[in-house]
Amino acid sequence: MEQGAARTAAEATPEEEGDPSPLAQALYFNRELSWLAFNRRVLEEACNKSHPLLERLRFLSISGNNLDEFFMVRVAGLKAQQLLGLEERSADGLAPGQQLAAIAAEADALTASQQEVWSALRGLLREAGVTVIGNDEISEDDGAWLKQHFDHHIFPVLTPQAIDPAHPFPFIPNRGFSLIFDLKRIADGEPLRELLMVPSTLPRFIRIPGPAARYVAIETVIRRQIASLFPGYELRGGGAFRIIRDSDIEIEEEAEDLVRYFRSAIKRRRRGRVIRLKLEADMPDELVALVREGLDASEALVFESTGFLGIADLELLVEEDRPDLKFVPFSPRFPERIREYGGDCFAAIRAKDIVVHHPYESFEVVLAFLRQAAADPEVVAIKQTLYRAGKQSAVIRALIDAAEAGKSVTAVIELKARFDEEQNLMWAAALERAGVQVVYGFIEWKTHAKMSMVVRREDSGYRTYCHLGTGNYHPVTARIYTDVSFFTADPRVGHDVSHMFNYITGYIEPRGLQVITMSPSQMRDRLCTLIEREMDNVRQGRPGGIWAKMNSLVDPAIIDQLYAASAAGVEIDLVIRGICCLRPGVPGLSENIRVKSIVGRFLEHSRIWCFGNGEELPNPEAEVYISSADWMPRNFDRRVEIAVPIENATAKAQLLDQVMVANMIDNEQSWRLDSDGRYHRLHPGPDEKAFNLHHYFMTNPSLSGRGAALRSSGAFPKKLRLPRAHH
Repeated sequence: MEQGAARTAAEATPEEEGDPSPLAQALYFNRELSWLAFNRRVLEEACNKSHPLLERLRFLSISGNNLDEFFMVRVAGLKAQQLLGLEERSADGLAPGQQLAAIAAEADALTASQQEVWSALRGLLREAGVTVIGNDEISEDDGAWLKQHFDHHIFPVLTPQAIDPAHPFPFIPNRGFSLIFDLKRIADGEPLRELLMVPSTLPRFIRIPGPAARYVAIETVIRRQIASLFPGYELRGGGAFRIIRDSDIEIEEEAEDLVRYFRSAIKRRRRGRVIRLKLEADMPDELVALVREGLDASEALVFESTGFLGIADLELLVEEDRPDLKFVPFSPRFPERIREYGGDCFAAIRAKDIVVHHPYESFEVVLAFLRQAAADPEVVAIKQTLYRAGKQSAVIRALIDAAEAGKSVTAVIELKARFDEEQNLMWAAALERAGVQVVYGFIEWKTHAKMSMVVRREDSGYRTYCHLGTGNYHPVTARIYTDVSFFTADPRVGHDVSHMFNYITGYIEPRGLQVITMSPSQMRDRLCTLIEREMDNVRQGRPGGIWAKMNSLVDPAIIDQLYAASAAGVEIDLVIRGICCLRPGVPGLSENIRVKSIVGRFLEHSRIWCFGNGEELPNPEAEVYISSADWMPRNFDRRVEIAVPIENATAKAQLLDQVMVANMIDNEQSWRLDSDGRYHRLHPGPDEKAFNLHHYFMTNPSLSGRGAALRSSGAFPKKLRLPRAHH
C-alpha cells in the first residue's frame, strides 16, 4: 500500500490565511475537490466487475493521466497564486494555500487507491494470462533475451550523467521518469552519483517473446544491467522518481502575434516549475535531497510511493491482443435518412433538421457533410471552427480539398486549446499552404463553439447549411465521447452562424441574433431568464421543471439562480459528469435539486438543457437546447460559445424522450451526489429493472436519423418512461 506524503512542501495553514466563510462553504463545494471526486469515480470503474479486465486497466490508466493533467494545470495555477501572495479565494471561501493542503491530502489518498487497484488488477490479469513479472520471476532464458534486447535497443538510447560540480543536475521534462544511483568504484571506493533519464521514446513495458503475454517494466530491465551501464562500480543505493511540471500557458494581453507567442510559450511550458515529485519510498534521504535541490523542487508537492510510478503508462498493457478481455467492438450506425437521399447530405438536411447522437451514430456523417461540400461544384464557401481536430484529421483533409477545388474556405483555429496548441499550429500551417483563410480568433477568449457552415448555390438562391455540435471535430474522440450533432438548413440559424463567424474573424459583434444564444455576452443572462420563467410557472400554479446535462457546474450566479428556483418549487434534475459545486438536497436551499454523474464505457460529454415551459418534463412543448458550453465562469465570460434551440418535433423527442430520459433512469453507471459532497453508486432496487444507458443506445435506433426506416422496419424505439417515483 502507498505511504503518505512524508516530504511535502510547507503550505499555509487555514489559521495563516483566515478561516473560510461558513456561508460560502454551506452554499458551494470546492471546485478542485469536486474534480478529484470525479477522478475517484473514474478509478472506481477500474473496480467494476461488469467491465472486462483490460478495460478496467484502461480506466486505471485514465485516472492516472487525469491526475497528471490536474496537477499540470489546476494545482500549478494555485501554487502560482500562493507564491505570488495572491489572496483570491474560491467560491467556497478557501485561500490558495488552504486549497493546496486539501488537494494534497485527497490526491495522496487517491494515489494510494490507484496502487491498491493496480495490485488487485495485476493479480487478476495474471490469472487471465497477462503478466507483469518482477525481477525475481525472470528465468535464465528470459534474462538472456532481455540482456540482448537491452544491448541492442535500450543501451544505445540511454545517457547516464554523473552528478558532481562539473556536471550539474540536468533538465528533466514534464512527466519525465528517471533513475538515480549511488555507486562506489570497486577499485578505490570512490563515490559516484549517476542520473539516468528514461527517454519517452522507450516503451515503459517490454513484452517477452512467446505465446504468453509476459511483460517486464523497463526500470526492472535497466536495473538488471547495472554492471553493463557502470562497469567497475558497485551499487550502494538508488531509486526512481517522476515529475509533473506547470504546463499552463498564460496569454499576455499585449501579445501581438499569437502564432509566434504560442511557439515560444510551448517551449517555455516544457521548462515549467516542478509541481509534483513522486519518489520511490525506499530512496535514501541523501538522494532525495539531491533530487529536490537539482529540480529546484522545494515548493513541489512530494509523494513517496512503494508502488508503480506513472499509472498512466499502464495504458501500454491495454494494447495486448486479447479481445476476450476487452469490450465487444461496437460499430456506430450511419443515419438512414441520409441513405434514403442517396447519400446526399444536403438533400436530407434540406428536407428536415437532423440530430445525430455520437458515438452510437457515426461521426462519419459529419465527414460526409464536409466531403460533399468540398466536392460539390455548387458550394461556394465553407467556414469551420476547429478546437481539437486530432493528429490524423479527415476534417482538415476535407477543408484542404475544398480550398484546392477553388472554394472560399475559412478555418478558425483555436491556438489556446490546452495541450493541442502544437498540433493546431501544424494544422494551421497546412491549411494556409492550401489556400485556406486561417483565423486565430480572440487573444483573451477561446473560441470553443462547434460550428460548420456551407454556403451552396441553388435554384432559389444561396442556401446555408449548418452543423452545430456539443463536441469537437475530432474523429478519434467522437468514437468514445457522447455528443450531439445538429444539422439544419434553417435560414435563421444560417443567419446567426454567419454573424458568429464575422464576430470571430472581424470582431464585428452580432446584433439581432434570431435563435442562437452566445457567450461571452448573452448566455448567463439567457439561462437566468429561462430559469426565472420556470419559477414564474410555479408561482402561477403550473409545473416548473429543468433538466440539464453537462460536464461541469461551477458558476456561482447560475448556482444561486438554481437555488432560488428550488426554493420556488421548480423540480430540477442535473446530470453532471465531472465538477459540481452546487449542494443538492439541502433543506430550505436545494431540496428540489437532484444531481447525478454517469461514468462508464463512453465519456459523457454532451450539453443539453431542457425547460418544461409550463408542463411536466418531458413534454412536446418543452424548450430544448444543445450547447458547446458548460456552466462555468470561463464558458460564460472568457469563451465564444453557442446554445441553439432544437425545435423540430422528432429531433426534440429524440433528445427529451430518449437521451435525457435514459440519463435520468440509468441505474448501472450512475452516481448520486449527496448534500455532504459524497457520491454513492446507484443500484437497481428489488422491484426495479436494471438500465444501462450506454447499452441502450448501442442496441436501440435513434429517432431523428431513421427517416422512412422508422416506419417500415417495425423497430420503432419504445418511448422511455420516467418512473413516477423518480422525484
